[in-house]
Parts: sequence; C-alpha cells; structure tokens
Amino acid sequence: MSEFTLPTEMVELPSKGLVYPEGHPLREGKIEIKYMTAKEEDILTNQSYIEKGTVLDKLLESVMVSKINIKDLIVGDKNAVLIATRILGYGKDYSFSYLKETYNIDLSTLENKEIEESLLLEGNKFYYTLPNSNIDITFKILDGHDERKIEKEIQGLKKINKLASPELSTRLKYIITSVNGETDSRTIRNFVDNGLLAMDSRALRSHIKNVQPDVDLTYITDSNEEITIPIGISFFWPDF
Repeated sequence: MSEFTLPTEMVELPSKGLVYPEGHPLREGKIEIKYMTAKEEDILTNQSYIEKGTVLDKLLESVMVSKINIKDLIVGDKNAVLIATRILGYGKDYSFSYLKETYNIDLSTLENKEIEESLLLEGNKFYYTLPNSNIDITFKILDGHDERKIEKEIQGLKKINKLASPELSTRLKYIITSVNGETDSRTIRNFVDNGLLAMDSRALRSHIKNVQPDVDLTYITDSNEEITIPIGISFFWPDF
C-alpha cells in the first residue's frame, strides 16, 4: 500500500514565541503545518462543528504537525496559522464583500505585526498606567483557554439576565492581571466593575490593540476607508 507524504511549511508567529512559558513548544516562535487535503474539506462542512463554533479549531488541529494544543495560541498567532493554512489549501488570492462591494487581495502580502520585546515584563505580561486615574496595571494577551472561559461566563450571566451585555467587562476581568500590584482575582473584578473609568477602559483597549502581536488584517479601500479582512468559514472555502 502506497504511503503519501504531504509537504509541510513553517509558520512564523507574530509573538515570536515570547508570550509563552519557557520550555513550551510555542516558545520557538514557529509552527509546522501540512497542506490541506479532502479530509480538511470534510471538517469545513461538518455541521456539528459549525454549529458549535469549533470548525476552525478542528481544521487547525488537523493540519498541525507541531505537537501543540490549539487553545494555547494567542489570537494573533492563531490568525497567522489560519492565513498560512488558507494559502496552502486554496492559494493566496482571496475575495470578500463589504457593504456590497467586492475586494480582492493577495494573502501572501499580509505582514505580521510582531511583538515589541521592550514592552514585555516577562512571559505574557505587559505594564500600563491608566492615563486618567494613574493606576498601574499589568495585562496579558488572551489565548484560546481564556476565550473559552469568557464565553462560558458570558453565557452564564445571560442566563441570569437575558438583557445583560457583559462582554466588555468580562473580557477585561481576564485581560487585567494586577491592579497597583494586587493580583487577587476578586480585587481585579471589583476594580473593573467599580473602579475602572470608561475613559481608561477605552485607552487600555486601544493600547492593547496597538501592542498585541497579530497579522495586520487592515485593508485600505480606494476611498481611503480602513476595514478589517474577515476570517471565517468562507475564508477557507469561498464557495461554501
């Protein structure tokens, strides 16, 4: 029986691996993935995965050669792997629609927004002084484990109060890791609910957006409008 050996590629991570613990496989700053096959197309059309919102994770687990847990990836690194997987599976040309207009891009031209090593305290920890209250905080970049915990917490809160919209404050409770040196989760949660000024919350979110490693998914239209390139199921299979 013939054995088929698929080619593989190394994907450079925007974080350079610096946000992961010493000794972790992701600390190397790169991931090895294989080319997509019909098996991965089956995953993309799996209705159970689609309904659960796990289809992209299942896809990455299937193409991953490096022995890692997908949930260990921070969002920006995951985006880099998703884009590389799309290029290896269906090529670099991608079209998407925005406000009834169609845009065509070359995915291979997208560049990583790499981490600035000088901003790291240690591991996945960044320092920031809130500009209006002058309170010192540390924060981290969320990974897949954090995203799952946030999702479950939000679902639970909405069961209690269907009119609640706790997404922003819940995320901040996971992002912030200390307040004036206090690392206790109760202190952090109380601060987010009762001490974090709206102006500081906005400033913090803007700062995180600027410093977190990711792929630059910004697209400038002919009218000079800035939009974000969408990544979803159709990103991998435009005819889906």
